[in-house]
Parts: sequence; structure tokens; C-alpha cells
Amino acid sequence: MRTRTALAAAAAALAAATCLTPTTTAVAASRQPYAHACSSSVRIDGFSDALDKKTFQGAFVGNLSALAAGEDGTVAALSDRSQLFSLDVRQQGHGAPSATPVRVTDLADEKGGPLDSEGLVVDRDGTRLVTSETEPSVRRYDRDGKLLGRLPVPAALQVAPAGRAAPNQTFEGLTLQPGGRTLIASMEQSLAGDGQDAAGRPLVRLQSWQRHGRDEFVLGPQYAYPADKGLGVAEITAAGDGRLLVLERGFTAGTGNTVRLYLADPRRASDVTTVTNLPGGAAVRPAGKRLLADLGACPSLGATTRQPQRNPLLDNIEGLAVMKRSGGVLRLLLVSDDNQNPVQTTRLYALTVRLPRP
Repeated sequence: MRTRTALAAAAAALAAATCLTPTTTAVAASRQPYAHACSSSVRIDGFSDALDKKTFQGAFVGNLSALAAGEDGTVAALSDRSQLFSLDVRQQGHGAPSATPVRVTDLADEKGGPLDSEGLVVDRDGTRLVTSETEPSVRRYDRDGKLLGRLPVPAALQVAPAGRAAPNQTFEGLTLQPGGRTLIASMEQSLAGDGQDAAGRPLVRLQSWQRHGRDEFVLGPQYAYPADKGLGVAEITAAGDGRLLVLERGFTAGTGNTVRLYLADPRRASDVTTVTNLPGGAAVRPAGKRLLADLGACPSLGATTRQPQRNPLLDNIEGLAVMKRSGGVLRLLLVSDDNQNPVQTTRLYALTVRLPRP
């Protein structure tokens, strides 16, 4: 959405990695105290502002709202202005990520119009699944940006008056669970008529689809997720074991951004597809969640900011991708959306997360 405005080394093999490429090789996590700790589970390895206010082949490299590991070793970075960049992302010796654009692809809707593109998945065959907040929608594109189709969306999740969603508060996150059979999109905020859980946290809906055959996705269960008060769900990403990494984010003028990383588990949550108004009674169980880190508690590592922030490291973080899985240790890449605003920054962050056991 266009808002206004890292733990010592995990394992020797993990810390020695020099290229952020996806893998599932298992290595044991170190039990030593963490350096650059944001929490007992998360450390920040470094950051980079090298992409800030840059252009590539005439395209502004900013407004980045989502990241996904590409099938060709690159990282796909989605701009909310209907453009998809391919980045060559590497980890420098001091832990900071470096990124170089190598390709840009234009995206459009069925009529050739622009998208408010927010969520991104690179499917196993290289197909790009992209959400737009406008309707909302999930569309499929090939590597060259050709529109291949569109997934069904429940009527209630559509923007009012067609449904009960508020404009620019819809499909902000998108992820594909391991195995490639279950796709999940996250609404950013609650639907009109939906309420809070017993702790006073607004309930946001997560919509799933199940894959039938190679390309067809049909509507699956819908879950309730309790977002922190004053924050919205900016991104979701599969943790690799059925759980989800959830990025919650908010902005307060004069104070700056709040960004929290949660681990959520929808596997025992109720299907709320037929629940008109959440919370829907005692029998309805929302997805459980556990705080991994408030990124405002990370060391700033010398970062600077052009607007008030409680930690100069923070900005409008919207994109999150798992770049490497090593047992219960994940290497993450995050990106902030600068909204093409001179006081905001396009910043890449490298984090290491040690997942707690289920």
C-alpha cells in the first residue's frame, strides 16, 4: 500500500554464504549469543540503500512492495506502479545485501491499465502471481508480463460497494506454501463489519486457494488473523513448515514506522468463509501468532533517515522473502517502499531468523 508519508552467526555454513540464493540444505543453528540481535530469534545482518532513487532502463527502481526468489537465481521485486524488476542480489562480506537490476517487465490488467500491484509469488514454472489492491485481484503472468488469467475472489473481500473491503486495504501479501498446492493472500485491514478478538486486536482475513492440476486455483479455506492495534498486514511469506511469517506495519506522523515480524500458524485455525462478521463466536479460532521481533529494536548499524523515525533503520517496509532455509534457520530479504517520496528510502535488509519449534 502507498502509505504517506538481525544473533552470532547461525551456523558456519550459513554465515559463510555469499549469495542469497534459495536452498533447503539443513544445517544446525549455533547456540552462541547473537550479535546484531533484534530479539532472541532475529538478527540483522546488514542493509543497503544502493537502489534508492535509481533508474534502470528508464524505469524508477522504487515503490517496491514485494519480493520473491526467482526460479533463475534472481530476486523478483514488484513495484506497486505495475512494474516487475529482476534483481541480482548478493551478500557482501560485512553482511549487507547488494542488488543490481538486470531486467524490468511492465504489467497491466485485462484492459491494458495499471495495477496497484502489492503481493508477489514466483510459481515453480516461472509464472508470476501478482495481487492488486484495486479490486482486489490475483492475476497470473508469464515471465514476459503476458497476462495468463485471474483467480476467483470472494464477493465479501471486494472493495465496497461490491464488497466490504476498504480501498487500498485489501490483498497486500501473497505466498505459496511448500509443495505449491496452497496459495494464501492476506488482507491488509479488516472488512467492514468484522470486529476484534478477546484481546482487542482487529481480525484480518487470510484467503487461500487450492491448486487443481497445473494452473487452476480454486477457492480454499479462509482464516482470521489478529493484527496488532494500529498496524496492518504488509506481507506474508511461507516459513517452510506450514507456518507463515507475517510482517505487520504502521506509520505515525512525527514518530515514524512500526514494523513487527510475527510467526503465525493457520493450521489449527477455523475456516471463516461462511462467518459474516468476525469474531463469529467462541467456536471460531483465529490463527495463532508469536512475535519474532519488533524491528525498531534492531541495531541501527549506522543507518540514516530523512524523516522522523524511532530507529533510523526503519522505513516503510513492505516486502519479505525467504532466500535460504537451513533447518530451522531462515535467511530473509526485506525491502521498503519509498513511495517515490524524497523523504523515504528504498532500503534492502538482510535478516537471519531462528524459528521457534511449533
